[in-house]
Amino acid sequence: MLYGLIVAIHVIVSLVLIAVILLQAGRGGGLSESFGGSSTQTIFGTKTNVFLARATAASAIIYIITCLTLAVLTGHKGRSLVAKEGIKVPIAQGQNSNQPFPEEPIDF
Repeated sequence: MLYGLIVAIHVIVSLVLIAVILLQAGRGGGLSESFGGSSTQTIFGTKTNVFLARATAASAIIYIITCLTLAVLTGHKGRSLVAKEGIKVPIAQGQNSNQPFPEEPIDF
């Protein structure tokens, strides 16, 4: 349940981060210039650059936190049942415990 919620937040923040970065006007004008010049200034007001910079920073911080949380949860979730339970796998007869595979001649 918690894992699915964090994945959903991670996807939403990823999309927001992409949108905010693309809306910023860079050297070439950015994506905001292709929608009619200064359309972002009329939407967000006169302090568009400040708003977009803060939105980028906030979404980047949330993105990093969700990345780390997912990494920790996946590390705990990804263990196999054999490793968790400590079950020993039986060795087939005729095999040494030192050699997991029988030796076969290799022809080149």
